[in-house]
Amino acid sequence: MNDEGDLLKEDTRDEGNETKASSMSKLMRTREKVTKLHIFSTEVGEMDISNSKDNSRDNTRVPTAPQLSSRMKHIKQQMAKNHLQFVRFEATDLHGVSRSKSIPAQFFQEKVIHGVYMPRGYLELIPNPKDNEVDHIRATCFNSDIVLMPELSTFRVLPWAKRTARVICDTFTVTGEPLLTSPRHIAKRQLSQLQDAGFSLLSAFIYDFCIFGVPEIINSKTISLPASALLNDHDQPFIQELVNGLYHTGANVESFSSSTRPGQMEICFLPEFGISSADNAFTLRMAVKEVARKYNYITSFFIETGFCNSGILSHSLWDVDEKKNMFCNSSGIEQLTIPGKKWLAGLLKHSAALSCLMAPAVSCRKRYSKESKDLKESVPTTWGYNDNSCAFNIKFHGEKGTRIENKLGSATANPYLVLAATVAAGLDGLYSDDGVLAGPENSTDLQQSKPSEIPLKLEHALMALEEDQCLRQALGETFIRYFVAMKKYELENEETDAERNKFLEYFI
Repeated sequence: MNDEGDLLKEDTRDEGNETKASSMSKLMRTREKVTKLHIFSTEVGEMDISNSKDNSRDNTRVPTAPQLSSRMKHIKQQMAKNHLQFVRFEATDLHGVSRSKSIPAQFFQEKVIHGVYMPRGYLELIPNPKDNEVDHIRATCFNSDIVLMPELSTFRVLPWAKRTARVICDTFTVTGEPLLTSPRHIAKRQLSQLQDAGFSLLSAFIYDFCIFGVPEIINSKTISLPASALLNDHDQPFIQELVNGLYHTGANVESFSSSTRPGQMEICFLPEFGISSADNAFTLRMAVKEVARKYNYITSFFIETGFCNSGILSHSLWDVDEKKNMFCNSSGIEQLTIPGKKWLAGLLKHSAALSCLMAPAVSCRKRYSKESKDLKESVPTTWGYNDNSCAFNIKFHGEKGTRIENKLGSATANPYLVLAATVAAGLDGLYSDDGVLAGPENSTDLQQSKPSEIPLKLEHALMALEEDQCLRQALGETFIRYFVAMKKYELENEETDAERNKFLEYFI
């Protein structure tokens, strides 16, 4: 099936003729279907549950039945050892913010089988359509439930929450289909496409966030300025507890440092293959809020100047069979290989549409023009070697360290969408011949059919996304239509004076 709307219309027509008994029977059948689909997706996507990770391979291997049994046994041991009382079933909403339901630990095994139900609106965050805002999907879908099915490999005890664990979930409709607007589902689908082509992605996110002192009273409706930022360097006990906690949840931090502004921090994750890099970024977005509260701080991905902090995706393409970095030039010359140039050409070609997903709000896009006062509608998409001012910066730090930094993203962007869109654009570059002239490997030439531009206005970026056939196909028509409708709704209902407060409230 290609469109959830069609499915929901069919279900609605059927429900009108069903008796109560037949409705219950149908519900039981759909629960069984969800369970079967989840077992398959879990088998495909899981990795070892231990904290020690093998970064030399992708995590899309299919585990055997004994391996699955061993994971569940390990989870039960962890729950007993840590005297766990609650488990959070977490999923990402469209903005990359964690939405969860907590269950008592004694019901965990039952919920692994049957899933946890959650109102769909928690994840999609758009009001009921009234004036044909999203007329391609019936209003009933916004009032329906979705099912959270846990990926057992992500089960971790939370160091900063008392007797609580969490597990990242994939989302399904009650009829057993993957939720087509699910960012994690979209990212996993693109990684699968990449693996089918014989490649895997080694990637890591680099995030900036700000630390603020908490005032005595916070009124989210009237607060107009963030609390005073911490001066000079970061608070060591806070940041050390955060980094240690992230390690115990499976998210390995490679480095952390204070950044350019007072109270601003930068965290770099260790590169990993597959979906793990986005899972790590998703975990940070939740962890930094909870640990900060323990120290009477607020942390935000939105800074006091009205800009969003940066969220960089550093990545390289690896050959699955030969286990080598496809960006690294074997001759030792610090230039991208031909596959690397093609991948970069794909990113440049789709940069306008990519920017819509990576800077998905008005304030996020201010960073593209920086302090420029010129009245422009777009800016050129820049790239360069070891140049941190470029949108796409190619770095050479040895074989494993040869990578492209996608710097289009803001820290408020959904990491799963950033990962998915980057893979889709890069793959298109690999398959296409019109984006780059593949000259000698040691040549710096990279010629595009036409120069790429980044729109400064969100409405123009939305148009670019709608017109980008490659990304429409890769991310799915349902998601694109829904995402664009949501953003247009936000633009129409935006209150400029309150925008900073909205971000500070939502992304803390």
